Amino acid sequence: MYSIVKSARLIFLLYPIYANAQQSSIEPDDVYGPVVITADNRNEPDNALLSQRVTSSDSATLLQDVPGLSLYGAGGISSLPAIHGLADDRVRIQIDGMDLMPSCPNHMNSPLSVFDPTTVGNFSVMAGITPVSAGGDSIAGTIRMTTAQPEFATSQEQSITTGQIGSFYRSNGDAHGASLSMTYATETVSLTYSGSVAQSNDVSAAGAFKAAGYAAPGRAWLAGEVIGSTAYKAENNRASIALLNDKNALLEFSASQQTVPVELYPTQRMDMTRNLSTQFNLHYRSHYQWGELDARAFEQITHHAMDFGEDKQFQYGAASGMPMNTEGKTRGVSIEASVPISEQSVIKLGSDYLIYQLNDWWPAATATTGMMGPSTFLNVNDGQRTRTSGYAEVATHWSAQWLTEVGLRSELVSMNTGNVQGYNNMPLYGADAAAFNATDHQRSDHMIDMSMLARYFLSEKNDVELGYAEKNRAPNLYERYTWSAANMAAIMNNFIGDGNGYIGNPYLRPEVAHTISATWDSHDPGKTDWRLTLTPYFTYVTDFIDAQRCPLSFSNNCSAVNLNATTGFVTLQYVNQNAQIYGADISGFRSLGNWDGFGEFAVNGVMSYARGENVSSKDNLYNIMPLNAKLALQQKNRRWQNRIEWQMVAAKTDVSQVRNENKTAGYGLLNFRSSYQWKKFTVDAGVENLLNRFYDQPLGGAYVGQGSTMGINSIPWGVQVPGKGRSINVAFNVEF
Repeated sequence: MYSIVKSARLIFLLYPIYANAQQSSIEPDDVYGPVVITADNRNEPDNALLSQRVTSSDSATLLQDVPGLSLYGAGGISSLPAIHGLADDRVRIQIDGMDLMPSCPNHMNSPLSVFDPTTVGNFSVMAGITPVSAGGDSIAGTIRMTTAQPEFATSQEQSITTGQIGSFYRSNGDAHGASLSMTYATETVSLTYSGSVAQSNDVSAAGAFKAAGYAAPGRAWLAGEVIGSTAYKAENNRASIALLNDKNALLEFSASQQTVPVELYPTQRMDMTRNLSTQFNLHYRSHYQWGELDARAFEQITHHAMDFGEDKQFQYGAASGMPMNTEGKTRGVSIEASVPISEQSVIKLGSDYLIYQLNDWWPAATATTGMMGPSTFLNVNDGQRTRTSGYAEVATHWSAQWLTEVGLRSELVSMNTGNVQGYNNMPLYGADAAAFNATDHQRSDHMIDMSMLARYFLSEKNDVELGYAEKNRAPNLYERYTWSAANMAAIMNNFIGDGNGYIGNPYLRPEVAHTISATWDSHDPGKTDWRLTLTPYFTYVTDFIDAQRCPLSFSNNCSAVNLNATTGFVTLQYVNQNAQIYGADISGFRSLGNWDGFGEFAVNGVMSYARGENVSSKDNLYNIMPLNAKLALQQKNRRWQNRIEWQMVAAKTDVSQVRNENKTAGYGLLNFRSSYQWKKFTVDAGVENLLNRFYDQPLGGAYVGQGSTMGINSIPWGVQVPGKGRSINVAFNVEF
């Protein structure tokens, strides 16, 4: 284990400087960005996140009620969050302060997929105007997930022992699993263990979306409504120790590991056949007379393997399967100090260092020269991506009405990789490999981020925020260094989920996003009876990394047919272009009071609209969620809580032509959830898609979950991954 000391747990913009409160008048909740949703499902038993854990084993789905946030479809535990239409690497995701990285040409092991929903203690989402202390190498925003905070015994207790055990069942897919957590603590030492298992068979849509038949030659029969390649199994374990001294200094160390024996993907040509992800995390936080210091060091090690799963063809002539292996290692260190510089102002100074190493190789599937032999295909050979950054951020409370926050961040991203080779030196691979090896692979990108946010308290019922941010993101290793334009190799390099093939571009420049945003927040004085928030935004991205059809000048493997195809799957190359995204988010709630004999009632809702355009090509951006809204009626009567939810989504008609993206029809879904809590025993139950409505997921991706997936167009084109049909879900949790 090569862990380096990463400090700094980048404290949420929400909680910007609470060190040494005697010297500063800024309160923890005074400053925050225009779209921030924080929820603690450990300390708030009636929180919506707690009830949502019964619906999915995918941690990202806990964010589905955040305004402006949507989810790209992927595996059963691996959906990718998008903020205002920008997804994946464009969103900075931190888990317990760790910047985790996917190590897979399809991004199957995405950061949020590494932790089970039962371990989630807190989620915070910052969109658009993200403070520089929480941003860096991202243009969409920041998602922070933390596990439960360590517990310590009080001075009246010698020690405490707590824990909980839970289980769930979901009828659609016959999904089931269990979780366990235990804590033993004194006043100064806290020991915690948590573990979980979850698995599911293929899930089903509400009706047939394809012909029934054998999934592929030599494979089992799939009914027309079964969504192939949606099964999974995952195991998670985490142990931690925390030490607390009498001066309120905290030292934590945790080790966690996820083992995924199998996770199938309906949007990818391959499936995950093994994934082992291990994290080590060391964290120190302490208060001093001058302020607060936060430091962290972590390491993530990933061993990943792919091949054709049970719903995809396995035998291709002499080749049995197509093994693909990836190993990734991320080591990070950061330090941050929060120092009050007056009664009105606090400065936050910090530095981050992150080094990511990647090897991606595909062992030969045949012992003789052919499409997949006899040599090992080197997709990314000894790839390295290093980030070094420093930032300064000042929050100032000018008066009882005005507060501001301004920040500046400098970041250097350096990348390099070694030479590559194909399965053989025939023209299919040899010419592309030779051209790539002849180029200089080393790249360095110096980027400057800045953010400015002002908030004005108009009255006890109305607040207004205005903000501007300039954010940058350097390309990832796959965007820069994947090299083969052969159709079979290109379609294996796709973390978009559109079924197409992708080729890297060593000459890509970093994306630069300029965002302006405003928020109007109207509420009752206590923010308990009603609230309405409106946030319009506009983002212009120069050098946006989009795609163009594989140019004839790039490789002999690029064809004129591919250039002009308006149907079917195509081969694309990453390219810098300009883009813009604009839209608005609305959210609110209203208490309906206490009805005699029926308890307390409330309504809440969210609505989001985003429009994404490629200014250079006049095309639409890919996978932009259409206008959507969710309205819920909630009731709480002593131990009972109930929620009925109506989800509405408009048709997706603004699609990416360069990708031959599928259009989808509008739909409405009805969901019901109920929870009963008695002492330390809780039962959650619900029915998702209560009316069993058939629909295509707008961001579900292209369906490539069965058949001869190795050929770029050897499977049907134009089929979108549908949403799940009705599912009856139940879960229980017992505390002890």
